[in-house]
Amino acid sequence: MTTQNSVEMAINFIFGSAFVVGFGWLYFLPSIVALKHGTRNTGAIFALNLLLGWTFIGWVTAIMWAKTRAQDHARA
Repeated sequence: MTTQNSVEMAINFIFGSAFVVGFGWLYFLPSIVALKHGTRNTGAIFALNLLLGWTFIGWVTAIMWAKTRAQDHARA
């Protein structure tokens, strides 16, 4: 293995890891919002996010549910 290949592999690993962490943060954003705001249904939002978050509709539903509950909690 040459030095150039080792450097390329290291760079690919670093950028790949950053991509996975960034995508993971974005993917679980509804769960993070629900947890941050102390939403009563945080577990259900996490389950929806985990199981259906890969679909656009599931992710949007989870983020709206997390935001709706957070707004209701703020009003109370």
